[in-house]
Amino acid sequence: MFSRQVGRFVSLTAALAAALAVAIGAGPAAAMAKPKTPPKPTAVQITGKSMAAKLVIQQKEQPALFEQLLNSFSWVEHETPSSYPLQPNQLGPAYTVSTLVKNAPQHIYEVYPQAVGWPRIHRRAAQPAGKTTEGWFYATLTLPELMRISGAPIPVTPGVNTGGIGGGLGQEKVTDVDPIANVNSFLDEFRRLFLLNGAVLVVILFGLAGIAFLIRRRV
Repeated sequence: MFSRQVGRFVSLTAALAAALAVAIGAGPAAAMAKPKTPPKPTAVQITGKSMAAKLVIQQKEQPALFEQLLNSFSWVEHETPSSYPLQPNQLGPAYTVSTLVKNAPQHIYEVYPQAVGWPRIHRRAAQPAGKTTEGWFYATLTLPELMRISGAPIPVTPGVNTGGIGGGLGQEKVTDVDPIANVNSFLDEFRRLFLLNGAVLVVILFGLAGIAFLIRRRV
């Protein structure tokens, strides 16, 4: 009788150990698996009350300007708000900037290039790509000049180099590097991995404890 119980215990322990090995081996791959990549925008649209008509900057027609405009907004999608709402008389003229995928809006933001202190971006909670949280952000200093070069009636921003767009204003391309977003993404992935493997270990420990308890009662 005792030998039979020991044999069952050994078999169950081996099965649990194999399950743990598979979980740990597959855990990182599952935890680090990226969600489905959304389609990349093909155009940026700018509208405003002070504009006679909307502006559409197509990737195929103006690739350099399109990329710089897109880089000025791509980080806003998942970023934590960094600013606070101003009084309406401190915001200045409002513009609506939309990223388009085959002429369909993907993300929509309100931009205030002449806001007091620094240009601001407002992220709506309801977005065509899915609901998010409402928030205010400090825009990049180059954004108003990029919008002006696109055709928006915005005053010239002194001392801003936009990377050779519109008449050779330099040759360096402006990009927006967001290290904080990268670190937050890494920490989120690590937390998911830790929780996954921790849960597997807890289940196995409870299983071993239960088997040991049953064996002890029957011996």
